[in-house]
Amino acid sequence: MKRLWVAAAMLTLTGCGYNRIQTLDEQASAYKSQIQVQLQRRADLVPNLVATVKGYAQQEQTIFLGVANARAKLLSSLQGGNLGQMADANQGLTGALSRLIAISENYPQLKSDQNFRALQDQLEGTENRIATAREDYNGAVQEYNTYIRRFPQVLTARILGKQARDYFQLTNAAAAQVPTVDFSNPATPQKAQ
Repeated sequence: MKRLWVAAAMLTLTGCGYNRIQTLDEQASAYKSQIQVQLQRRADLVPNLVATVKGYAQQEQTIFLGVANARAKLLSSLQGGNLGQMADANQGLTGALSRLIAISENYPQLKSDQNFRALQDQLEGTENRIATAREDYNGAVQEYNTYIRRFPQVLTARILGKQARDYFQLTNAAAAQVPTVDFSNPATPQKAQ
């Protein structure tokens, strides 16, 4: 009789999915941290890009302030770790950066500056890394969420207090729109000194 109880307990424990739930949860957490790392990298590149552009476009203070504010919001959202806030802040920085990059159209000497081009390439690479990290995270979340909803793992997940994780996604319709840049009254480009 004792052997029957041991066999039943072993069968129950092997089918409960405890270890797999923990593995999938850790995997999703690791991918979430990769999103945060890439967003932090992006935020760290912004001051260098702004400083490079400032050298050519002193009168574009509104754009510089917008980028600085968007960067501060991104850094603040990274501290909080809330995926929705990170997505919103990232979208805000994307809009501000597109306006900053558009300045290069008015300053041909800026477009040819090696520092500007190198920073622009680094930002583009970072954007790709963010997209990859987001896809990896969302894939891990999908696998985790699917697994904890299956029987008998759903019972184990409830006992452990595990709940479905949120996806990293745009949180409002405005964030899904491509930002528009309008320089209806462009300033006269400064000459390189």
